[in-house]
Amino acid sequence: MIFQNTNIERVLSQLKNKEQSEQRILEEVRHILDSTVLPEEKISKELNSRKGAESNEFVFDLLETGRIYHIEQIKEICIDYRLRFLDSKYFKGQIPQTAFDKIKTLEAEHGIDIRGFKIMAPSKLFKLEDKDDPLLFAPIGNGYFYLIHKWGNDLNPFRKALVWPFKSIVNLTLFTLVISYFATLLVPNGLFSKNDSVTEFWIIYFFMFKCIASVVIFYGFAMGKNFNPAIWNSKYFNA
Repeated sequence: MIFQNTNIERVLSQLKNKEQSEQRILEEVRHILDSTVLPEEKISKELNSRKGAESNEFVFDLLETGRIYHIEQIKEICIDYRLRFLDSKYFKGQIPQTAFDKIKTLEAEHGIDIRGFKIMAPSKLFKLEDKDDPLLFAPIGNGYFYLIHKWGNDLNPFRKALVWPFKSIVNLTLFTLVISYFATLLVPNGLFSKNDSVTEFWIIYFFMFKCIASVVIFYGFAMGKNFNPAIWNSKYFNA
């Protein structure tokens, strides 16, 4: 016969197996979602926690030595590039999913709950979202930190040069002197006197220096700016 009779028992059995299979799939999916969401909620709470931590009990042999940095190295980079190194609770940008994934992987490998997250980023990223590159750290202890993840774009290649004047009062003074010199060169010859002279040049230069220095000082006070060594680990906007 081309068409066989329907074995209702077999049909019932197939339906039962199908439903059990679907139920098992749903349970597995629910388990996967629960195992993913709960750790992420925990990590998210820790990233925004006000309770800091000085160290984490990492398994040293599992750490990548190229990702271990001392606080003095971090401080030097922050000062050179005018960055801040603060608790993750002050960070206002969006932490990507890849960072959460790396944290979960580290916690699973080391069998710990990582605490005391720190982020190195430009000052504005601790107020507004931006596209520069934040770096997420966790403390190891004794002044050492472990780099967990970096995201976003690289810093402007000229950033170190652009923020050089803000490293110290000496740098800012030298910068003002150089800018004043070039500004003096822009003054047309004979503008104040028919006869050009070295004395006239230096008088104009002194005038330019006073004007530019006044603007720099006013801007610094008005905007609450400070030098790089004073702000690298400060949580205050007008530090």
